[in-house]
Amino acid sequence: MSTATLSTATLPVLDLSRLREGDAEAEAFRIDLREATHDYGFFYLTGHGVPQELIDRVVAVSRRFFALPEADKLAIENLKSPHFRGYTRVGGELTQGKVDWREQIDIGTEREPVTAEGAPDYMRLEGPNQWPDALPELQQTIAEWYDELTRVSITLLRAWAVSLGAPENVFDAAFAESPSTLIKIVRYPGKSDPEPKQGVGAHKDSGVLTLLLVEPGKGGLQVEKDGEWIDAPPIDGAFVVNIGELLEVATNGYLKATVHRVISPRIGDDRVSIPFFYAPALDSTIPVLPLPEALAAEATGITVDPTNPIFSTYGENAFKSRLRAHPDVAAIHHSDLVEKIAAAAAQNNQA
Repeated sequence: MSTATLSTATLPVLDLSRLREGDAEAEAFRIDLREATHDYGFFYLTGHGVPQELIDRVVAVSRRFFALPEADKLAIENLKSPHFRGYTRVGGELTQGKVDWREQIDIGTEREPVTAEGAPDYMRLEGPNQWPDALPELQQTIAEWYDELTRVSITLLRAWAVSLGAPENVFDAAFAESPSTLIKIVRYPGKSDPEPKQGVGAHKDSGVLTLLLVEPGKGGLQVEKDGEWIDAPPIDGAFVVNIGELLEVATNGYLKATVHRVISPRIGDDRVSIPFFYAPALDSTIPVLPLPEALAAEATGITVDPTNPIFSTYGENAFKSRLRAHPDVAAIHHSDLVEKIAAAAAQNNQA
């Protein structure tokens, strides 16, 4: 995969601790947050308060998982989960129909499956995780990680709300009871012959916001800006933050979900990254904010892509993405929906 046409621009760096430094500094931070996500959709976040000890422990336990024998990893393969949870081997996920060169674990919010008759199709995403018996400390470590990053996510979401002229709790109802957060623990093995391969193809995130932790010194993330790609190498102790499609919906396009991709490392190297996708309840509808006049004038509407429609109900977005990314899981556990989608597509083609 070519990495040509790289921009020399860099992403903004924001310090979350400014929210605690008095009213004027907090207001300045909120303006910077709004402008960064209006202009770029991405930024680095420092001053977040997540203990470095926990960051180091999460990376270490992730490395230990990927070092397990293949049989231990495949014991929790996602093919066994109708909820798309568990381990995906290298080449087992697609973006834009092309293979992503990575292996990963998908971990969602731990719940019982929804069995109610007539429940929306997307409620099939609800359910338990799969945890490796060979690495019991993974579950406890990720539980701590979930709590810390949820705190950071709520703080950011409330800051965005105020910066957009809304009450700080305007998004709380969608998240308070049943957030549908997804954590991925990802390893990109080295692959180049001679060019690096698609670690993750160009895409937007379907939720509200993403906090990404990458091992120090391990580049590969690229962000699209004005038709060029900006390299986003990790900064020690910082998260890379980006908004998802639902904040684009909430602001009528004033904030834009930004296309990004990951280039695989070269042979002889690898890269571990841990994205935390903060998302509301599956059946929640994100509120559309009445923006102040000056901001509304810069809102360009929701991105229109007939091949990738954006829905206001989060579950529809999430389930659409999972079915596309894991057609093998869909075929095993959701064949009725695969057939229904194929029939609808055929009918549309004949119309």
